[in-house]
Amino acid sequence: MDIISILLIAVAVSMDAFAVSLCKGLALGKACFGQCVRIGLWFGFFQALMPFLGFYLGGSFHVYIEAFDHWIAFGLLLIIGANMIREANSDKSESLDASLGAGNLFFLAIATSIDALAVGISFSCLEVQILKPVTIIGATTFCFSAVGLKIGSRIGARFNNIAQTAGGVILILIGIKILVSHLV
Repeated sequence: MDIISILLIAVAVSMDAFAVSLCKGLALGKACFGQCVRIGLWFGFFQALMPFLGFYLGGSFHVYIEAFDHWIAFGLLLIIGANMIREANSDKSESLDASLGAGNLFFLAIATSIDALAVGISFSCLEVQILKPVTIIGATTFCFSAVGLKIGSRIGARFNNIAQTAGGVILILIGIKILVSHLV
């Protein structure tokens, strides 16, 4: 597989992570360098891990997850999006670290990388050296996620609760998009 194809795949699977990072940035209001690196590492790691796992689990695993992967992604994004909307409309404010806590980022990283698992399964059908594609996918997702958080935080600093509500709605819409695209 040529480098251009790998880069195009990397950009494609990074888009959900970018959108979620943008939403998290909207909710934060202000993101520091460390937070950008943190979200980049979480999303980049899982976007690299999933195709790696998919590659080694191969076609047999695809049969088991294909039937409900969209439901998993939809459910996780719906819960997290609804929680963002609830928090935006509550009177108490939450610290920035809670918004980027390990549990929250874990579920977001899983939800946005399920499609990358299918990419890994497709790699297993090709004669691909898997380390090169997963490294490129992970690095691309790291960059898109870190930049997405920063862009979102600059926009969100001006709009605060409205931005957090919009971010929650966007997460729910991403979940619906994943669900509909798999059901249709």
